Amino acid sequence: MKHLLTGLLMLGVVLAGTAAADDTKLRIITWADYVPADVVALFKKETGIQAEVTLSNNEEMISKLRATGGAGYDLAQPSQDRITGVQREFGIYRPIDLTRVKVEQFRPEILEITRKITTLDGKLYGLPYLWGAEGLVVNSKRAKIADYPDLCRPDLKGKTSMRLRRPTLMAFAFASGKDPFALYGDPKAYTALMESVGSTLAACKSNVRFFFDNKDQLLNGIRSGEVVAAMMWDTGGWTLNRENPEIQFVVPRSGALGWLDTFALPARGRNEAGVYAWINFTMRPDIAARITRNVGNWTAAKGTEQLVNQRMRAQYNASFPEGAFKGIKWYPAIPPGLEQMEGRILDRVKAAN
Repeated sequence: MKHLLTGLLMLGVVLAGTAAADDTKLRIITWADYVPADVVALFKKETGIQAEVTLSNNEEMISKLRATGGAGYDLAQPSQDRITGVQREFGIYRPIDLTRVKVEQFRPEILEITRKITTLDGKLYGLPYLWGAEGLVVNSKRAKIADYPDLCRPDLKGKTSMRLRRPTLMAFAFASGKDPFALYGDPKAYTALMESVGSTLAACKSNVRFFFDNKDQLLNGIRSGEVVAAMMWDTGGWTLNRENPEIQFVVPRSGALGWLDTFALPARGRNEAGVYAWINFTMRPDIAARITRNVGNWTAAKGTEQLVNQRMRAQYNASFPEGAFKGIKWYPAIPPGLEQMEGRILDRVKAAN
């Protein structure tokens, strides 16, 4: 009995030590640059909690959390369209407790967009963190473009670029006058639309200088003049514009494509209190502005506009006046099976002569 009591006491000490360690550590799996070192340092200074960051992407986040049943991390930051489908199939997240969130710190329109996309069976599984949009970038001295199909004009043969990824399929679908997101529930109609877009892209291949694989490849192609116009994200366009005012980010006539990366709680995270402390901390205007200056993308926080530099603010306002923001096409949750079908179409585009 004496040995049993001693063992139980020792186990209690170990468990208490583990709990204390969990309280002072916040394990985050996120994208590159999303957690600036100075923000981590300020958070530790204010709360005593050390954020430990693992860099990842959507596919890896899902894979790691699936493998562990939602353990290993306290906070994940998947895109808004990669949450409810995964949750329905694998149950790797836990619902957000809004009573622990300072919702008044969020831009209400972005919070509402995220609510619609990340709610499953009446439970909210994601809050917005960073957002951005994909549209067009053009050297305005050498070309004029207004929508995605302009990349395929004969006068731009061999001078454009795009990705062989699903955003390009979505962009050209919207430019054709169709709403691909509205067809998610009709696989036959959606497949037909994607087949049509695939044929359009195959016919456009002679216009494409290269299908870009990474950010630097595209940025350098536009800087050198090798590429005159491209499908590109807003921050890349703003970066190039700061270097050369003739290069401009253009919101397409059919609408920019919007993404949101989120705060999501893995099902078996250990430091839930730390997660909510981090969410509320990073959505403070002063901290959110630090993040925006570091990443280049805007966060979902209110009140940061006056805390970033004037040029950055001017670029945002020029690209997204109120009407343009309302016209952004936000990615909804992806139903199972769609990406595999899209992948086959993109493979055919790549192989086309």
